[in-house]
Amino acid sequence: MCSAPARPVHPAPEPVPAGPVPLAARMRAVRGSAIRDLLTLTARHDVLSLAGGLPAVDLMPHERIAAATARALAAPAAVQYSETAGIGALREAVAAHESARTGRDLGPADVVVTSGSQQALDLLARATLDPGAAVVVEDPAYVGALQVFQAAGAVLHGVPVDADGMDLDALERLLDGGLRPRLVHTVASFHNPRGVTLSQQRRARLARLADRYGFLVVEDDPYGLIAFEGPPPVPVAAHGDRVARLGSASKILAPALRVGWLVAPPEVGAAVERLKQSTDLCGSALTQTVAAELLADTDWLQRHLDGLRVAYRSRARAFTAAVDEAFGDAVERSTPTGGMFCWLRFTDGRDTSALLARAIEHGVAFVPGSAFAVHDPLTSALRCSFATYPEPVLQDAVRRLARAAAPSTAPSTATAS
Repeated sequence: MCSAPARPVHPAPEPVPAGPVPLAARMRAVRGSAIRDLLTLTARHDVLSLAGGLPAVDLMPHERIAAATARALAAPAAVQYSETAGIGALREAVAAHESARTGRDLGPADVVVTSGSQQALDLLARATLDPGAAVVVEDPAYVGALQVFQAAGAVLHGVPVDADGMDLDALERLLDGGLRPRLVHTVASFHNPRGVTLSQQRRARLARLADRYGFLVVEDDPYGLIAFEGPPPVPVAAHGDRVARLGSASKILAPALRVGWLVAPPEVGAAVERLKQSTDLCGSALTQTVAAELLADTDWLQRHLDGLRVAYRSRARAFTAAVDEAFGDAVERSTPTGGMFCWLRFTDGRDTSALLARAIEHGVAFVPGSAFAVHDPLTSALRCSFATYPEPVLQDAVRRLARAAAPSTAPSTATAS
């Protein structure tokens, strides 16, 4: 009688000691957001926060949003699951909006609606980047883009920004030297954080470089419609096909709608839609219905945008005038022509990260330049948003910052009125 072969005896596995739950290796590359941390730190009534890019609550169309919401709730579909790529009415409105901006003939099928443009950027990175892929970003860069690309395992290459936007001579030197990026990310209009705008000549040149070297331009455009003088800048996408445009209703309507969108080459849009299905199935049909009504009412939207531009222009001028009066030659600053941000640099080279703690003691907050740094440490720079508050509060905030920056001053107990 044959017996079964003896099974090998394996030693029992050693127990794993209790401890923190292990995280994916990719998380080591993702640095925390200084802006997120500041929003927590400055959620105090006695701190005037110039840190976050928060649109002004008093300029949001509350009554129109309320009326549109009431109309949306009358339709059962507004509280049901919807298409992954977004409801048809919103995709149609966005396609018409983007066609007018870019001069391209776009239809609803060209649009993927996302939960804010940040989700669009994340899905786009996941759809196009393998670990180790090269990505070009502006230096300084939008913090949210840095986090997305770091999470994707990309290798970042910073290109300096000057008064006319991304330095394309520097970019072309990298390309001529053999760099082959998968993506080139730009906040071309009213840059976050520098506040500058990519010139039209550079926009056309960037599109040509994308065709020549085969990369995809990611045109992140949440601020383009907030131009203080004249029409909005013509998008990079008007000059070439290898461009993915990211747009948002957050800065022009309300962040709580969580409506963003992506318009990209068909294969990219299809990949983003597939990934979105695995991420959240679909967005909110209710807020998309509200956004669709507001974006499709072009006459109302134009009047609303005109009001935003006037108000933000006035706030930008009040802020920069207060900076000039308080600091004089001690600070160099940008001159905002749109958007929400002003970039400051202390000419004595002081460390703004160290200044921040002192500023919060004096009741004001900003984002240190180092939060946006890729290669250049930017330790003497800072970003301020002038959008959130009316002019008198902005002037008070600058006075608080000046007191914090002055030597041997005691903290202020003043609060905003």
